[in-house]
Amino acid sequence: MPDLVKVNYKQTGKSKKTNALGMREMQERAFEARTAQYLLIKAPPASGKSRALMFIGLDKLRNQDIKKVIVAVPERSIGSSFAPTKLKKYGFFEDWQPNPKYNLCTPGGEKSKVDAFINFMNSEEEILICTHATLRFAFDAIEEKHFNDTLIAIDEFHHVSAEGTNRLGSVLSSIMAKSTAHIVAMTGSYFRGDSIPILLPEVEARFIKVKYDYYEQLNGYEYLKSLGIGYHFYQRKYTTAIHEILDENKKTIIHIPSVNSGESTKEKYEEVGKIIDTLGEIEYQDSETGVIYVKSHKTGNLIKVADLVNDDQKSRDKIQNYLRNVNAPEDIDIIIALGMAKEGFDWPYCEQALTVGYRGSLTEIIQIIGRATRDSNNKTHAQFTNLIAQPDAQDDEVKLSVNNMLKAITASLLMEQVLAPNFKFKAKYPEEDDNEYEDNKEGNNQVNEDPNTIHIRGFKEPSTARVEQIIESDLNDLKAKILQDNDMLKAMPSETLEPEVINQVLIPKIIKETYPELSDDEVEEVRQHIVVDSVIKNGSIEEQGDRRFIKMADTFVNIDEIHIDLIDSVNPFQKAFEILSKSVTAPVLRTIQETIDASRIQMTEEEAILLWPKIKAWVQKTGKNPDIKSLEPKEKRMAEAVIFLKELKRKQKQNV
Repeated sequence: MPDLVKVNYKQTGKSKKTNALGMREMQERAFEARTAQYLLIKAPPASGKSRALMFIGLDKLRNQDIKKVIVAVPERSIGSSFAPTKLKKYGFFEDWQPNPKYNLCTPGGEKSKVDAFINFMNSEEEILICTHATLRFAFDAIEEKHFNDTLIAIDEFHHVSAEGTNRLGSVLSSIMAKSTAHIVAMTGSYFRGDSIPILLPEVEARFIKVKYDYYEQLNGYEYLKSLGIGYHFYQRKYTTAIHEILDENKKTIIHIPSVNSGESTKEKYEEVGKIIDTLGEIEYQDSETGVIYVKSHKTGNLIKVADLVNDDQKSRDKIQNYLRNVNAPEDIDIIIALGMAKEGFDWPYCEQALTVGYRGSLTEIIQIIGRATRDSNNKTHAQFTNLIAQPDAQDDEVKLSVNNMLKAITASLLMEQVLAPNFKFKAKYPEEDDNEYEDNKEGNNQVNEDPNTIHIRGFKEPSTARVEQIIESDLNDLKAKILQDNDMLKAMPSETLEPEVINQVLIPKIIKETYPELSDDEVEEVRQHIVVDSVIKNGSIEEQGDRRFIKMADTFVNIDEIHIDLIDSVNPFQKAFEILSKSVTAPVLRTIQETIDASRIQMTEEEAILLWPKIKAWVQKTGKNPDIKSLEPKEKRMAEAVIFLKELKRKQKQNV
């Protein structure tokens, strides 16, 4: 099937260029904030966060009276990202040279690692590298004040959460409250821990934030030109369908489903075997490297496969060690993984991430996509493809299956918005039209100067610092909450709900639940920004002469004539509905629709009031009231609204 999302990039090379100190664009931006006591760096995979930390850590040691630097990573394999690194030869004032004795990302029990951690704190050594787990255990043995004048760097920061049972989150909060420690938090995710925020708002407010977005990173590459996100729907077992999309000519990571998921056959080793059988026949497995050589059914060529599903530690260490030293495209062709090969895993030659089953964590999706979006001279296109089980009307789990399908599609729409260029939206006032001709003639029209700034009639700009902060920092998190909300999922493929109901009733309701402290005016400002940003990014902008037009749903509109009312009339899920209707058979689409109708959104007063002008227009046009028995979904919904409003009026009279 064609991609649901395709984003093109300009190959400017900007994100890979270095300055006089050897820093790339993101690293330079982070280094400018190096004096902050609490620093949060949000930047995509492969943007150079590890080296950015080296620059900042060394500056704090030499110029900011910091005595020690502790780097904590989620798993041992990621510790290699902070190995000794020559920085002086590229212009920096010092090399990164941690003592191997205090790289605790090595095999062994936590007790010995905690002892080593304590020895480090009492020594003259300056740099220690450990896992999140070691930091947690060591914290139990050390008072907070011993972290005075220490920089603690938390890599893959999305592993932290504000939840009381999350030990790393409470360790961090305690250190911030009871010591003078500096914190650098780094994450490649644009979502704060999915369902649970990483930090409480009042704690996060203390951090200086450095953001480097995906579009900046990918647009500044040298080789990668486009990224596609698509879905393939299968029936029965995924192992019988994977051959339909597995291209042996593309360097691919296959993430098989968790054994606890509905997509899993519960026999993970058998699944790996069937995937290999799809490719060809095993010739042999190299005893030194662990690489499996498979003779292709199609071409007869040897395909090099890495199995990271195997739980045998010796076998896994062997193949992982081989993968760490891969330095050419021909060294490996396909990697099959379960929980591994996501964050911190570097295989720049990867062209496709093929993932089986719905991933509930948007952070995980970002990490998986990041495996394929490294810049490399062997590829111009990167691909993320998700295999999703088709709902079966005979299946007892049909409701869960429908829900997973809808969530997977809305997640892709969200990814498109994360991976696309950012727009700025401003109100457009009548006087701008009066001066438009003169401004265009002189070449200083504000809209034309910055193509990513769009002026909209009727648009409400932020009136408070809190709204500005939500729009600046929380937009992706808020979109994620809206797009994955159960009521919104029911509304997505609905033919009965007017777009205005989604945009003006359901979305503000979720905003109010998320930010109960906001006034109605502030909620409306946030709502407008969410809807405008979603609709514009889901649309496509085309240039015709000196004018730009945007396609929203099925309509082309002059970008200089956009009004907020027009945007509110567009269903932000239109694209998702289109992909559903084109990608599944009519019986499957009917199953989805019937499953949603069985638990669809009940009529609310807000929706009924919003529909009333449409009902009056319907009566005026047709000369009759909408019919509850109509086969036309919108007419039936209007008839339900009439009944609802009559019942509401009756109840109000009774209460008078």
